[in-house]
Amino acid sequence: MITTNTCQFLAEHPQMKYLFFGGKGGVGKTVMAGAAALWMARQGKRTLLASTNPVHSLSSLLDQDVFGKPTAVAGVPNLWAYEIDTKDTIAKSKVELTQKIEWFLRYADIKTRADEFVESATMNPAFEESAMFENMIDLMFEDKYEAYVFDTAPTANARRLLGMSSVYSMWVNKMLQSREEAKSLKELLSYSKKKEEKDPLMEYLVGLRERMERAKMLLTNDQKTAFFFITLPEALPIAVIKRFINWFKDFGIPVGGVIVNMLIDKESVGPDAPEFVRNRVLMQERYMEEIWRSFPNVCALVPLFETEVRGVPMLERVAERVFAS
Repeated sequence: MITTNTCQFLAEHPQMKYLFFGGKGGVGKTVMAGAAALWMARQGKRTLLASTNPVHSLSSLLDQDVFGKPTAVAGVPNLWAYEIDTKDTIAKSKVELTQKIEWFLRYADIKTRADEFVESATMNPAFEESAMFENMIDLMFEDKYEAYVFDTAPTANARRLLGMSSVYSMWVNKMLQSREEAKSLKELLSYSKKKEEKDPLMEYLVGLRERMERAKMLLTNDQKTAFFFITLPEALPIAVIKRFINWFKDFGIPVGGVIVNMLIDKESVGPDAPEFVRNRVLMQERYMEEIWRSFPNVCALVPLFETEVRGVPMLERVAERVFAS
């Protein structure tokens, strides 16, 4: 049974500011994130609901266009929604990367064009993921809102996205070490007495390391950050979050709890219900036993509603269940 519900969890963490919602595809991540953001806004907190999922759904959920910039949600004071557009970040990153590679090629006296490296680097899918991460931590660093609710990509992507602060830190430290060694070797072998030139690559790496350390501090602060996993009472979503909860722990990202979505109300299913429905109820009962055994931190049970969840009134109904006390 539930020992600490979502409301109690937030009451025990009064400084909580960054809420992430993730899980297998199709389990209702966007809906849960939307409900949580609505609830936070109703508590009087200036709240931003942001999507880091490359396949955005917030505009469809809210029935209004929120792509490309934070947009006030109609009829809900204190709530803004934002589907992050990585296009500008990728373009800016390409320019910066080109400048750095051009400088390095001149420094190393290599006769190769920088754009050949840039094109191959930016064709990598991880480049867009990296841009999304940059946009996400920009929002967190700007600190314009009292609460941030992130609708993340399916869990594998979310894990990589949130784990980037750790991966980046390891990579940057290695690069800095190599850069220092190369610089020392060049100075040792050089007969030139000219003043040491500015090293933009080193400056960039030092700046990136500071940025990643700051991001990691926010993402691993269990008083300010929590990741909530969404599952259905079905085998595959349960298996997915069993694996990923441990991976998140490896990165030090605090897990707030598990929310079970789309539970069929047994009381509404009588003996005359179609066999299909009765079978689904029995199946969910079996998987709920597994959920109780596997996850000690289930914090909310959300029913399967009679209609799709879309628009603010339906989100209000979901929020009532997610934050039932």
